Amino acid sequence: MLTEEKVLDALRDVKDPEINKSLVELNMIRNIRIQGKKVSLDVILTIQGCPLKERIREDVVRSIESLGAKEVDVRFGSMTDEERAALSARLQAERKGASAGGGPAPGQPISPLLAEDSPTRFIAVASGKGGVGKSTVTVNLAVALAREGKKVGIIDADIYGFSVPDMMGIEQRPTVIDKTILPVERFGVKVMSMGFFVQDNSPVIWRGPMLGKMLRNFFTEVHWGELDYMLLDLPPGTGDVALDVHQLIPQSSEIIVTTPHATAAFVAARAGAMALHTKHEILGVVENMSWYQCSECGHRDYVFGKGGGEKLAQELRTELLVQIPLGAPDNDMDAPDFAPSVYRPETETGKLYRQLAQKVIRLTQVTTA
Repeated sequence: MLTEEKVLDALRDVKDPEINKSLVELNMIRNIRIQGKKVSLDVILTIQGCPLKERIREDVVRSIESLGAKEVDVRFGSMTDEERAALSARLQAERKGASAGGGPAPGQPISPLLAEDSPTRFIAVASGKGGVGKSTVTVNLAVALAREGKKVGIIDADIYGFSVPDMMGIEQRPTVIDKTILPVERFGVKVMSMGFFVQDNSPVIWRGPMLGKMLRNFFTEVHWGELDYMLLDLPPGTGDVALDVHQLIPQSSEIIVTTPHATAAFVAARAGAMALHTKHEILGVVENMSWYQCSECGHRDYVFGKGGGEKLAQELRTELLVQIPLGAPDNDMDAPDFAPSVYRPETETGKLYRQLAQKVIRLTQVTTA
């Protein structure tokens, strides 16, 4: 027999995809009515026009049907301003390591992700110059880590040259609840980028201090939840943002991206030297655009030469993690999960990124043991 208590129990496992908390815990399930095998209820969303409304509907219907219901009627509403403010205060308190009703605990940092005992591993992806595919490596490494079952976030810290949302095929913007920002999730990766906050691909004309403030906001104003890995897509070179990252996250590791070309590797060495100078661990080097492979005969052409990645790894006393060939994903533009720069896991390049993710997991587990 269906009862309100059974319905609520079934829905305790249904989470708001953005906040990653139970709909029941968040008091989003209201006005349950049961007539025989028919169940109707209201789901009160954080905002009107929630982009994940249909996903929530499917999860709610599936859970109630598992109890034996033959018909499930889900109606949607939205929180009042007061309810949103209360939820925002709760999320901010949790981010600050406080109880639901108080301020931050003494000695706690503004963002728990940045605490010395935080379980989140930070990996900054850097390059000496632009155009070597650093953002492509960041995006595909993040997706590959998520495919390995890890909880992953990306901060697109290349504030002048943001590209991560477009690369991942993200069309929605973050949900904002009062003063709390919920990152957009795609392919199991939570994403935050300056690209969400500019209109029509407008240029960002800011000086260094403003860039640093925005970077800090990505930690302090965003509800990330629990993460195993946070990847930071750094701007190329050794400028203000890269320096801010090194100062803000002293426990971060770094991956250096280069092409095989000698000049690219020479310039990338500066980014590696900066990491070493600021006492950051270098996990390794990724050589991108290593060769072009003919789809007909399989012959490899080394368009940008050979040896740059290996030479850079030797100079930085680290390892060459992987060599990625020159190319682009052959994805169906009409598919619902289309993304211009994300390789499918069954492709040859997708398999290389899986190997990279597995190496990163192994290296970070060793260094934290």
